Amino acid sequence: MWTIIAAISGALAVVAGAFGAHGLRDRVTPEQLDAWSTACQYHLLHSVVLLALALYATGADRAIRLPGVLFLVGTVLFSGSIYLLVLSPQRWLGPITPIGGLFLIAGWVSLISLANNGSR
Repeated sequence: MWTIIAAISGALAVVAGAFGAHGLRDRVTPEQLDAWSTACQYHLLHSVVLLALALYATGADRAIRLPGVLFLVGTVLFSGSIYLLVLSPQRWLGPITPIGGLFLIAGWVSLISLANNGSR
């Protein structure tokens, strides 16, 4: 399941990046385009992390549910809110971005439990 989620997320990140580079360049401010680019970078990076976790889980026969969920929710909230902030006038979405960032940080911290459990 996590490999499929990572693949879909990665494909969406590439689509978002291409849309930003080709579809938004003349429609938004340079600051908005920078924000879009940041969202795409985080989106793609965490898609790769999800894929790595999925492959790790398969090879090590270990569950990765907690970090997987944290990275997925973090990506949706962080990158998704930035995408929506650039595409719409909905400013109430702004506070969602740092919440997404906290989920991403929690995902990275949750990897410690995988390392600790793997050393036993």
